[in-house]
Amino acid sequence: MPDPVDPPVPAISARDEPRFGSAERKGALAAAFQSQGEDYDRLRPGYPPAVLDAILAEVSGAGPRAVDLGAGTGKLSWALAQRGLAVTAVDTSRAMLETALRRGPSADPDAGSAPAAPTLDTLSTLATQVAPAEATGLPDSSAELVTVAQAWHWFDAEAASDEVTRLLAPGGVLALVWNILDVTIPWVHRLSRIMHAGDIHREDFTPTVGPGLALASRSVHQWEDPMVTGDVIDLARTRSYVITAPEERRAKVLANLDWYLHDHLGHAPGSTVHVPYRTDLFLYRVTGSL
Repeated sequence: MPDPVDPPVPAISARDEPRFGSAERKGALAAAFQSQGEDYDRLRPGYPPAVLDAILAEVSGAGPRAVDLGAGTGKLSWALAQRGLAVTAVDTSRAMLETALRRGPSADPDAGSAPAAPTLDTLSTLATQVAPAEATGLPDSSAELVTVAQAWHWFDAEAASDEVTRLLAPGGVLALVWNILDVTIPWVHRLSRIMHAGDIHREDFTPTVGPGLALASRSVHQWEDPMVTGDVIDLARTRSYVITAPEERRAKVLANLDWYLHDHLGHAPGSTVHVPYRTDLFLYRVTGSL
C-alpha cells in the first residue's frame, strides 16, 4: 500500500556490493545467522517459480545434479529437489542445515545427530555438506548446476569462483540469486531503511566473480510476498544488523517498524501486507563454454 506522505525514492544505492568495513566485521555478521535457522526459514521468502524456470531452462542432462552453496535452511535447495534435481546443500552452519532437513518432505527428525566434522548426510533427493563454499570437499565435475542464493557476498569471490569451476561438469551453469525488497516503491524504500536491510543493490549491480566464469544472462523478476504485519516486523530479526545490535537498538528498530506499519501506513495489527520483492538472477558458464 504506497504511502503518499513518504518522500520520493532517492538513488537506490551507491554500492556495487554490500560493504562490511573489515574482514572481522564480515565474519561476525555472517556468523550471526547460525542461530537464526528457524526464524530465517519461517520469515525469509522463497523463490518464485519464474526464477526456477529461468535457471532450469539453462541446465542440461537427465536427472541433473545441483550443489547449493551457502544453502542456509535450504529454501532454494528443496525447491530444486522438488523439480527433480539431486541436490547437495552446502553450508558452514550445521544448525542451518539441520533446519533444512527438518523442513523438507519426509525429513528425518534425527538429522542433527551427525558428528561435527564435515560429512555428507543423504536425505531423499537432498544431501547436506558442512563445509565452506570455497572448499566444499565434493568431487570434481559433480554438478550440472551450482546455485548461490542470498550468499555470494559472504564468500571470498575468487576462491569461491575457483571452486565453482571445479564443481561444474562440462556445460554446467552457475546461478547467483538475490531476493531484494523492491525499494523503487517509496513505502518499501522507507521500510528497508527502518529495517536496516543491507542487501539493497544499485540498479546496474553485477556480482564480482573470478576470471574463469563468464556472465551468460541476467534477469529481474518482480513479485510480492504476503505477510501478516507481525511477521514483517519479525523479518527484521533475521537481518544481520539487527541480530548483532545491542538490545536497546534492536528494540528501537522493532518499535519503529511497529509504528511505521500500524500507525503511519495504517495497517491493522495482524492484517496481511503484500511485500514487493525483486529477484535478481545472474547465470554464468565457465569461460570458453558459452
